[in-house]
Amino acid sequence: MSSIRLISGAMTVGFWTLLSRILGFVRDILIAAWLGTGPVAEAFLVAFALPNMFRRFFAEGAFNMAFVPMFSKKLEAGDHPNTFARDALTGLSVVVIFFAILATIFMPWLVLIMASGFVGDARFDMAVTLGRIVFVYIVFISLAALVSGVLNASGRFRAAAAAPILLNIILVTLLMLANSGVGPTFVDPEAQGARHGSMMAIGVVLAGIAQLALVWVAAKRAGFNLTPARPKWTPELRKLAIIAMPAALAGGVVQINLLIGRQVASFYDGAIAWLSYADRLYQLPLGVVGIAIGIVLLPDLSRRLQAGDTDGGQHALSRAAELSLALAIPASVALLVIPVTLVEVLFQRGAFDVDDTAATAVACAVYGLGLPAFVLQKVVQPLFFAREDTKRPFYYAVVAMIVNAGVAIGLSPFIGFIAAAIGATLAGWAMLALLWFGARGMGDAARFDPGARSRIWRICLASAIMGVGLWVGQFLFSPFIEAENAFKFLGLALLVIFGIFVYAIAGFATRAFTKAEIRSALRRQR
Repeated sequence: MSSIRLISGAMTVGFWTLLSRILGFVRDILIAAWLGTGPVAEAFLVAFALPNMFRRFFAEGAFNMAFVPMFSKKLEAGDHPNTFARDALTGLSVVVIFFAILATIFMPWLVLIMASGFVGDARFDMAVTLGRIVFVYIVFISLAALVSGVLNASGRFRAAAAAPILLNIILVTLLMLANSGVGPTFVDPEAQGARHGSMMAIGVVLAGIAQLALVWVAAKRAGFNLTPARPKWTPELRKLAIIAMPAALAGGVVQINLLIGRQVASFYDGAIAWLSYADRLYQLPLGVVGIAIGIVLLPDLSRRLQAGDTDGGQHALSRAAELSLALAIPASVALLVIPVTLVEVLFQRGAFDVDDTAATAVACAVYGLGLPAFVLQKVVQPLFFAREDTKRPFYYAVVAMIVNAGVAIGLSPFIGFIAAAIGATLAGWAMLALLWFGARGMGDAARFDPGARSRIWRICLASAIMGVGLWVGQFLFSPFIEAENAFKFLGLALLVIFGIFVYAIAGFATRAFTKAEIRSALRRQR
């Protein structure tokens, strides 16, 4: 895979991820307007976090980090590893179905672990009820993640990247139906809110089925027959399990980090919602850039290692880092410079008031400080996973967890809920530092080439110039941004376009990127 093809694949994943995140914003805007930061919103956010947490633990994290390199190397060797993929899918099906049954039975304890601050009020019972509905989602989305791994490893990114869009389309549709009066309506706002929560929970399950169906059909068209067979324990599955176990533990540590944040936030009314809405803002560039690069880079590095192409590996890593930082650093600057404007325009309406905006904006800025670290983790981690080394990332994740817990729990009595965001950001930088230090012994393939090292500081300079432009732009477009109608969105759009324009001019002036490179990438994408 050439660097242009790497960028093309990342652009494909990034485009569909961006579209999904935009629809996710529409979903969150509706939730914020109709449910605000009240008990139903917080109960649904905790319930929805449960299957997502274990999904990253089972499929997108541990299983795929072990599965994709093995699958890619079989493809590089000229095999057609359909049997291996089918056996892996069958094994994963057994595990997640069994786990879903257990979780449904013990849901009150899971909610207690997630948000013990809910105990004693209405949020706890609501979260248990909604959690039992949405946890079925883990079965479908875990299998969809593995099938997506098959598609990504074979260089087919579109269907897997587009699948998450279905979740947001279905949830937005059901939210609008719930608010339009379709079905039973209630005079009591709490009962009406509970209706919204129930419809969203059902929508999550329907979306899981739709996502699995989409990638399944795409895999079948690509020549992979993944119909589950009778479970069997093969030498390849044994090797897969041995490699996946440390990654599973590492994934569990990462989820403990998120759990610590929710636990701290659950003791402050509205804080879970504030952190969740802020998380949506920083997850937009993280998903579009970091996750897209990671998805494309892992199978590419795995194939290069199989072929002994060290120079190609260094080239791919360097170009991935350049692309990631060229998009992540300006996004980080934007989250630091205009967080209040972003939150106010996107979320402040209906049940979401000025105080909610202020709290969410602070969390947004703190997450913005950690965004480059979170993105670069997605670039550096494939160096380990492509070598089937999942142990060291686990050890590093444990250290990052200790940093997160110490900061979040230790500072929360003094600075409140924002300690959770600070802990997550510091843990992100600690994890990146450990990964980079640990990769030193991997040779040139784990080092940025001179071109990347020269370009990174230019990207930082161009981003700083853009930050000044955004700060000035807030005043230029304030008549639109401060309007009480749809002109607010026009004002934000103009501000974002102005920021992109300033960054582009600064980037070309500092040679952070060139027109020829952009034209080449766009030609390959078309």
